[in-house]
Amino acid sequence: MKALVLGGTGFIGGQIVRAALEAGYAVRGMRRRHAVGTLADLASHVEWMQGNLDDVEALEAAARGCDVLFHAAAHYPDKSRDIAREVAYAKAQMEHVLTAARQAGVGRLIYTSSLTTVGPPSQPGRLADERDFYTSGSSGSAYYEVKLAMEQMALRAATEGAPVVVLLPSAVFGPGDVKPTTGQILLEVAKGRIPFYFDAVTNIVDGRDVAAAQIAAVERGRIGERYIIGGHNLALRDALTLAAQAAGVAPPRFRLPRAVVDGLVRLANVLPGIELPDHFRTWRFWQPFSTLKAERELGLNPRPFEQTVRETLAWFQEYKYL
Repeated sequence: MKALVLGGTGFIGGQIVRAALEAGYAVRGMRRRHAVGTLADLASHVEWMQGNLDDVEALEAAARGCDVLFHAAAHYPDKSRDIAREVAYAKAQMEHVLTAARQAGVGRLIYTSSLTTVGPPSQPGRLADERDFYTSGSSGSAYYEVKLAMEQMALRAATEGAPVVVLLPSAVFGPGDVKPTTGQILLEVAKGRIPFYFDAVTNIVDGRDVAAAQIAAVERGRIGERYIIGGHNLALRDALTLAAQAAGVAPPRFRLPRAVVDGLVRLANVLPGIELPDHFRTWRFWQPFSTLKAERELGLNPRPFEQTVRETLAWFQEYKYL
């Protein structure tokens, strides 16, 4: 089995490369420049090709001869000032990937989407799951709009015969968060820089469990289906407290009322030069999720959050982030 990993030098993509190699795959990675991310120990086991998502010819060349394509490199807008432009750019890149996979004859495309494409539960009394979709335009977030647009393209392609399976990781933490992305909050906690919390619940998963689900989706994922790849539903206060305990620092003590959080978001929206991270700006969209479908069909078995925190902080220390 030969696999192409798009995004292999990043956080989730790097974990996919590791899981694919462990599963016995021959792995090819496409990268924009000469970099290996966190894969220095495995770089020689990966066939590297130069290219990017804007170049359909390079994508097709990289995909040629591959049985599966793991797409974990989609556009990640960091601003929400021009949402239409960000969405158009992301859709063009997704079209390039879908075209390249089709022309190269890839047998299966595993697309990494996002928990942000899941809306609130459409029936009372249950957790949000794969039946629920985010309503376009309701968040004011370029990230939310981009992720929804790309996922819709992937699902539409599946209805037209493309062998696409869509995975929706929740908030991903774990070793190998090279940017860092979500792991930044663990760094801030470990440095004692987060003394407050607010009332919110989200789902947190380990990047290694996300990668294991990607491999399972090759054989067991149903084409045209979406799977929430989550771990544990946690209140923000509880997650921050567990992280603080693992780091040996005081947990956050001060509760910010929801009105104060909303006020900070509104202030950031009108003041020039201030751009809050989208995941903070859209905190009212945070919610717990059901992962029963992925557990049942992909064998998802997430490790404890406490283990993820300990091993992530150890990784950050080893690589001098702390």
